[in-house]
Amino acid sequence: MIRENISEVKEKIRAACEKSGRSPEDVTLIAVSKTKPVSAIWEAYEAGIRDFGENKVQELMEKIPALPSDIRWHMIGHLQRNKVKYLVGRVALIHSVDSLRLAEEISRESLRKGVETDLLMEVNIAGEESKYGVVPSDAALLAESIAALPAVRLKGLMTVAPYVESPEKNRLYFQKLRELSVDISRKNIDNVSMNVLSMGMTGDYGIAVEEGAVYVRVGTGIFGERNYTDKQPAE
Repeated sequence: MIRENISEVKEKIRAACEKSGRSPEDVTLIAVSKTKPVSAIWEAYEAGIRDFGENKVQELMEKIPALPSDIRWHMIGHLQRNKVKYLVGRVALIHSVDSLRLAEEISRESLRKGVETDLLMEVNIAGEESKYGVVPSDAALLAESIAALPAVRLKGLMTVAPYVESPEKNRLYFQKLRELSVDISRKNIDNVSMNVLSMGMTGDYGIAVEEGAVYVRVGTGIFGERNYTDKQPAE
């Protein structure tokens, strides 16, 4: 079932790319594997997925040693500064940087470990009180501040759009995130690129791709509904 779901998601990405004049190779599918057992991740891996997203540091740390080393892990959930030390050097990209203090901690830990860490700035593009992320008006200033930090590289922006019944309603927010990335890019800030937009989830990733998403984060559309009540087995 997971293999079939992945094929369906990839086909929708291909169709969205064709509609918007993009190449499917420019879009990376992140399988959001939070709360899912290692066995399900293996199924997705065997179906060709190499990028996986997790929300919780502890869960991610348990899964990394149980799975192939060529997986690119993405931290997509809210990150506390005291958990940074576990992630640095072990994930391909941290999507959820929403403050200078968090970026500073990632920078310090990266220096300690002698690595460079790629980041995305999380933007609360819809202004929802329940969501994390910097407000759009503060994004350029935060980008400039992160740019001054050693051992980290700001690669672009991420957002979690509102839950809507009609995905078309989120097109405006994806457009706004893309426009914000263009505005920041025009400032030509050293050590900052705006090549990555991480936006779009199971309900609206097609619209996100049409509006320029480089990463889409799909969980339910690949693995089915999440189980938050039962403890997930290790394999």
